[in-house]
Amino acid sequence: MSESIGVRGAAATLAEEAGGPMVRVEDVHRSYGAGASAVHALRGVSFDIPRGELVALKGRSGSGKTTLLNLVGGLDTPGRGRITVDGTELSTLGEDGLLALRRDRIGFIFQSFGLIPILTAAENVGVPMRLRRTNARERDERVALLLALVGLADHTAQRPGELSGGQQQRVAIARALANRPALLIADEPTGQLDAETGLDVMELLRAVVRSEGVTALVATHDTQLLGLADRVLELSDGHIVEHA
Repeated sequence: MSESIGVRGAAATLAEEAGGPMVRVEDVHRSYGAGASAVHALRGVSFDIPRGELVALKGRSGSGKTTLLNLVGGLDTPGRGRITVDGTELSTLGEDGLLALRRDRIGFIFQSFGLIPILTAAENVGVPMRLRRTNARERDERVALLLALVGLADHTAQRPGELSGGQQQRVAIARALANRPALLIADEPTGQLDAETGLDVMELLRAVVRSEGVTALVATHDTQLLGLADRVLELSDGHIVEHA
């Protein structure tokens, strides 16, 4: 517990020095449909995520975890409320601004890995940098560094079909880090993995948060993985319940 408090204290100090939390969600509502049949996924959700923290988001299936991640990631728009990421209020951005935010400042990790089957591990990791027109030498150096970081330095030339599920998710994590994002958003990143491999991946995410200096918001239902987070937020009936 003392270690967790120390990490959170350091993250809070970093947030203060950087001018605020990495993520601020204020009274956010999101509903689907209208009238009596409307589904109210989020009902006045508010929370902050300090810079440098790994925050886990838990909740039963259908509780709105993916909806919340999509809103924080700029993939969806709240019906009411404000979301600020890295000092930028998302409602002030047009489509081009949101695209730039997702490309340059947010890294996404999905349960289904989302790798391109015909590309090698190295080529998959390099895709985001190609979209930014990063020069080839810098791109190759960054790819090599990231694959070494996730323990796949010897698998650069293998394609997704030649890798295990855990290895594919490690490639996905490396790809998410390619453009040096400030925020990682992961939606059930261990959902398709066995328990041991899932724990390895979650431990890797925690190590990446420390080594790369990023902030992470990770949705997971695995109670064992929740223990690796600096803080746990639970979605219940459209509201956030915070756990130490």
